[in-house]
Amino acid sequence: MVVYSFHIFDRHAECIYSKRWHQAPGFSSMKSDRPRSGEILAANGDAPANKTLSREDDAKLIFGVVFSLRNMASRLGGDDNSFLCYRTKEYKLHYYETLTRMKFVMITDTKTNNLQLILHQIWATLYVEYVVKNPLSPAEHAGGVGVANELFESALERFVTTMLV
Repeated sequence: MVVYSFHIFDRHAECIYSKRWHQAPGFSSMKSDRPRSGEILAANGDAPANKTLSREDDAKLIFGVVFSLRNMASRLGGDDNSFLCYRTKEYKLHYYETLTRMKFVMITDTKTNNLQLILHQIWATLYVEYVVKNPLSPAEHAGGVGVANELFESALERFVTTMLV
């Protein structure tokens, strides 16, 4: 299994943590006749200029997709149905939301099974232990202040490399 990236969003739709391990095939900038997501047209409008998305724009797009699919799933299936993951031909996005409306998103390869329990485990054993219970960590991450906790980052790195391989 290949893990491409991991994101945490707070209840205010702010990305408070983002980690990228590998470049997802669908997110790479390839030369083509038409602009892909994250590319802009050159001044003459013919060929795409090489401008990729910033991390902030990438996080906004991921949150927008999750928000839209979650709303669509609840409207079509009722409140009992929840959005867990979706798959394209190049990647699979896994989603977990806590009762406090924290959103954990992991993007992996397409062969990966549902990671709902893994994301819950990351929240319960890593995020709660190293971020929530840390008296120096802010309760709200307003204004772009994200999770800046070395213990959380190293534990997440160990967890992803050992548990998900």
